Amino acid sequence: MTRAWPVTLSDGNVKIRPLKVSDARIWQRLRLENQDWLTEWEATSPMPSVEPPPTFRQSARRMLREAREGSAMPFVVEYQGNFVGQINVSDITYGSLRGCHFGYWITESASDKGIMTTAAALVSDHLLETMKLHRIEIAIRPENLPSNRLALRLGFRFEGMRNNFLHINNAWRDHNIYVLCPGDLPGSVLDRVRRKS
Repeated sequence: MTRAWPVTLSDGNVKIRPLKVSDARIWQRLRLENQDWLTEWEATSPMPSVEPPPTFRQSARRMLREAREGSAMPFVVEYQGNFVGQINVSDITYGSLRGCHFGYWITESASDKGIMTTAAALVSDHLLETMKLHRIEIAIRPENLPSNRLALRLGFRFEGMRNNFLHINNAWRDHNIYVLCPGDLPGSVLDRVRRKS
């Protein structure tokens, strides 16, 4: 049986592996190179602070601590051995809910190639089949058409819109909510993606 965390998942040239603190240099370079591409979709703090934002290393250590505690899974997305994005599973809840949220980003040069579709399918299957979670939720801004299409391609169902749901790019933004539960698809998410490609 596959272990829940840490875990590496792969399909063809797409590999998902745990984030490492030592990813700092490549992460910073990619984020700088893709700043214009990502800024419109980036989470921001609604509260002004005199404190500088956390560094990558501080954020990575926090996420890895949460992963050890079982409440998060910070993944790196690799394509042909190169770091091209991230999937962060958060708010993992057990008990009577057994759910989580996840979000993702990918570099502009790796977009539109099906890489994130495969990566998100691998993570979704891991959450449903290995973690035995009951509800995976993705929140996406309505304006982000590629991400909305990705959720539907994976087999997530549109559940509705949450108004002013998250603070993104310095304003409160509406988000479409997509959900996947066990039994929503006839097979695995990855099988669905392969059939659709």
